[in-house]
Amino acid sequence: MVNLDSDQILIVAGEASGDLHGGHLVRALKDQHPQLHFEGVGGKHMQEAGVHTLYNIDRMGGMGLFEFVNSLWHHIEIFRTLSREIAKGKYRAAILINYPFFNLKLAKVCKQSDCPALFYISPQVWASRKGRVNTIRETVSKMYVILPFEEEIFREARVEVEYLGHPFIDIAHPQLSRDEALKEFGLDPALKTVGLLPGSRMSEINYLLDDMLGAAGIIKKELVQCQFLLPVADSIDPELIRQRLGENPLGIKILTGRNYDVMNCSDALIMASGSSTLEAGLFTVPMVIIYKVHPLTYFLARFFTHITHFGLVNIVAGEEVVPELLNEQVTPERIAAEALKVLQDPEHMRAVRNRLQKVRESLGAPGVVARIARSMADSMKLP
Repeated sequence: MVNLDSDQILIVAGEASGDLHGGHLVRALKDQHPQLHFEGVGGKHMQEAGVHTLYNIDRMGGMGLFEFVNSLWHHIEIFRTLSREIAKGKYRAAILINYPFFNLKLAKVCKQSDCPALFYISPQVWASRKGRVNTIRETVSKMYVILPFEEEIFREARVEVEYLGHPFIDIAHPQLSRDEALKEFGLDPALKTVGLLPGSRMSEINYLLDDMLGAAGIIKKELVQCQFLLPVADSIDPELIRQRLGENPLGIKILTGRNYDVMNCSDALIMASGSSTLEAGLFTVPMVIIYKVHPLTYFLARFFTHITHFGLVNIVAGEEVVPELLNEQVTPERIAAEALKVLQDPEHMRAVRNRLQKVRESLGAPGVVARIARSMADSMKLP
């Protein structure tokens, strides 16, 4: 039975972006309902928001099937523990944040135990494994999607669904203005600034950084008057990046974090594919999206996915607003050529920025996370 007397909420994220969104959501729910207590699976963002983490995400997230295998038994342990707690009727509801291969199985346990499962951030059923929609309809109490086109997909599949905007609208804000950031970073506001964002996983650094640096060298030769920023994710040791840059002949400024300030003050970005491309889109910054994966992962992805674009900002736009380069296309020459198209052509840069502004407008007005929290509170029948 649903435990309407409980103020305990289970919340489960499986990787870093889910932890980030979970932290913001928990804060919004606590602002509206201070009596709530949260426990589950998460990382530092959810912990800082007051979630009691039964397990940390540091051994969970992986880039693909082959990278995931090593952590299989750890996932099984977590699943068994959470299943037992759900079956006891401990929780008023469960908030499951993306991570579909794990959380959809947990949603089935919730269904069997009459514990409402609120799914936050949909699996990409529009890209692959469309059969998951049936599992979602049978096990998830309500789906909260964050991409505008997803609502219709689930509504047509008779899933209880709501789109209230994308949480990046509330989250993606720089600390400084463009001029303030350039001054703090020791850069010249009169020069073109290019941001290099190779990703938040060491595997992405290994696959992409050398090609990015090669492209930066070509851009420097072509433009002469340009400068480069490289923000290092919290999950990466900056010293490893410094070692990779060696003598750093291009004078690349290495920063710890500060992705949003880099996006805000850059004229163009060269970046790994992922949710950060949509964040960059919110700043209307032209970018070149690049990605490499294990050849076997790439083969399987081509076989099982059904999408025209792989960059999230292009997927939301419904067209290739910014160029995408994948696997064998990722070379310093190709990357530099695409970046120079906007850096050397003000009209082209303006057209890209205008199209990215339309993407931003499609993601909703500010206050997205608070709206989602209010809707979830209604679903949980909170007083």
